[in-house]
Amino acid sequence: MKVALIGTGRIGEVHGQLLGAQPGVQLIVSDADPDRARTSAARLGAETAAGVEEAFDGADAAVIAASTDAHARLVSMAVDRGIPTFVEKPLAFDLPQTEALVDKIESSGVPVQVGFQRRFDAGYREARRMVESGELGVVYLVRLIAHDHQPPPDAYIPISGGLFRDSSIHDFDSLRWLTGQEVEELHAVGTVRAFPVFARHHDVDTAAVVLRLRDGTIALLGQTRHDPRGYDVRVELIGSRDAVSVGLGPNTPLRPVEREPASAIGAGWTGFLGRFEAAYRAELLAFLRVVAGEQESECTARDALEAMRISVAATRSRLDGRPVMLADLGAREQSAAVTVPASERGGEEAVGT
Repeated sequence: MKVALIGTGRIGEVHGQLLGAQPGVQLIVSDADPDRARTSAARLGAETAAGVEEAFDGADAAVIAASTDAHARLVSMAVDRGIPTFVEKPLAFDLPQTEALVDKIESSGVPVQVGFQRRFDAGYREARRMVESGELGVVYLVRLIAHDHQPPPDAYIPISGGLFRDSSIHDFDSLRWLTGQEVEELHAVGTVRAFPVFARHHDVDTAAVVLRLRDGTIALLGQTRHDPRGYDVRVELIGSRDAVSVGLGPNTPLRPVEREPASAIGAGWTGFLGRFEAAYRAELLAFLRVVAGEQESECTARDALEAMRISVAATRSRLDGRPVMLADLGAREQSAAVTVPASERGGEEAVGT
């Protein structure tokens, strides 16, 4: 199986190492920075392509980990060639572009999997199973916790698209997937507490979102760009029959203040690559099964579209200071909420991947 890896930055290297270790996989890499592509290829034992089109020639599959603003173009190129494609989130840079690309993908029939790796984490999968089986009973409340250990680099902030699209989009996708429900209404607030660079780019470093799902379930997302103790991503589900958590353990970066804490604490996670290492591996192996025709994509282009819609609604809610019904998103919200001038885009793939 010949796999074209487009983008050899941080997450591209992770995917490349896994792909290169699979029997029967021939890896060919391409990057906007030719020197980085050659260096990465040498580390991975892969071939280097002169450009994207050469990488796609004869490819059985494509893995796209390039900069965010290149995703739509690269996915479109792969789909035009009938190549099954894995792409890191987001599928495209804004909502109108995402909608157009989803229409193209669905009409083509080409398999596409989007990189929402939490769907492949063992804890998240068990929580979803418990919801689907009815073991939790009626789900009253879903609490999502999302704290970065350190903020992204200053240069990344103006091209990130904002907190809700860059980072919270993972939580929004997880919420839909865990509950099997769509978000109907939300109210988002945000503030800058410690890092003025966010304010200079009309972004925030601390935020919260209250979401109402179609069946009446309430969800709460609390998020920060900085947690001095480490990287903390968790979910709590409270139901009529049980209450469970995902991500609570010895690496959770919280310090109990009781005299006799319930459990010992260890070193906190320092980033998403450590916290979700097994999930990244599982999602790529699942994609290879999609390519082989053994299963369908577990995270489709339409899933990515729905997560983007929630992110756009949250951004609009924060900017306008009001609740937003997702059904009421209009053309103004679709474009203005996340659009960044082309001159400000670029750089490596999303820091919050």
